[in-house]
Amino acid sequence: MSDVYIIGVGMTPFGRFLNRSLTDLTEEAVRLTLRDAVLSHDDIGAITFANATQGAMEGQFGIRGQVALSGLPFDSVPIINVENACASASTAFHIAMTQIQAGQVDIALAIGAEKMCHTDSTLSMAAFQGSWDRANSENTVDRLEAMSAAVPTPEEEAARESTRTVFMDIYAAFAKYHMGRFGTTQRQIAAVAAKNHRHSVANPLSQYRKPFTIDEVLASRLIAWPFTLPMCSPISDGAAAAILCSESALKRMAHPGRAVKVRACCLMNGGRREHTEIEKHISRRAALRAYETAGVAPADIDVAECHDATAFGEIQQSENMGFFDFGEGGPGAERGETTLGGRIPFNPSGGLESKGHPIGATGLAQIHELVTQLRGEAGPRQVAGAKLALQENGGGLMGIEEAAVVVSILEACR
Repeated sequence: MSDVYIIGVGMTPFGRFLNRSLTDLTEEAVRLTLRDAVLSHDDIGAITFANATQGAMEGQFGIRGQVALSGLPFDSVPIINVENACASASTAFHIAMTQIQAGQVDIALAIGAEKMCHTDSTLSMAAFQGSWDRANSENTVDRLEAMSAAVPTPEEEAARESTRTVFMDIYAAFAKYHMGRFGTTQRQIAAVAAKNHRHSVANPLSQYRKPFTIDEVLASRLIAWPFTLPMCSPISDGAAAAILCSESALKRMAHPGRAVKVRACCLMNGGRREHTEIEKHISRRAALRAYETAGVAPADIDVAECHDATAFGEIQQSENMGFFDFGEGGPGAERGETTLGGRIPFNPSGGLESKGHPIGATGLAQIHELVTQLRGEAGPRQVAGAKLALQENGGGLMGIEEAAVVVSILEACR
């Protein structure tokens, strides 16, 4: 199959934008991406548009991309609408890549956009309910409770827990199992959150840019034990996009040296393991396939962006990606190995808990950060000498793990 390159990226700031529409956010991301690639609308051969919640939020269940892009001159360009929970944008990226590899088009645009913030907070919370198996929810809850039984929520903490989405309870069950099996501590989870909030200070597109110490993270409002507010991703609005092209198209570009090569992009579905079978986790399997496809190993990776909807997610995924042995992600984070300047910097963007998490846009925001890093254009959050980058983006829940995971490996061409 032919090589595929990223030649343009763009994203809006992430945040709470009650006065901005999904169309407005989408158009901004597209304009920024076309400008970055030095291309026009006429150069785009196909579009994949990712969105997860507009059906629940606005009743726009179909033709979401056509509606969001209706103000732009893409009249004859095919638009594929993509929904894959929090992995929607990475799935759109994957489809754009495969279109190019199949020879259908030379240049493709992948977009992720989400408008989740609303004056009615119950509507925002309800948008998450469609991302797990609702018909089998009782059995899923039973399995999650079995996972977390070894480390129950302390009685005095249960009374302090706050209103939250169902996924905070899901992630809490993941964390409690890890704590019981490996001794991971709440302080280690707080160390990840403090590190990511520190990274976000240098990212002008982040929803939050306030630094926290570990003790400040631990002292914050409790959401779902062991998670306090700074350990959890917020509800967000925003959009991100990337333009991909074939090798033959790259040769026609004005600035080919700013391109980033897609060494691997692996999409997998999960839900078929027991919670004790951590070596079979969907993210682990996707990572192994991505490393094999790219012909590299974890030790070759210079920087990573992972799906940390809670700070524990970074600990779990740093192990699944092979950067730490199982059970060593928490201690490694506490030692500073995942910070800028550490052995393997994770989430220099600030991660989902501080950059923000408009779920249909998140995967392409990760791509935006890694392309910026591989171009050497990340400014004060730049990972020195970054040549190879890894992205992990998960979505939804099947059984006791993510329903979909994408792991991508990117390489600098400069």
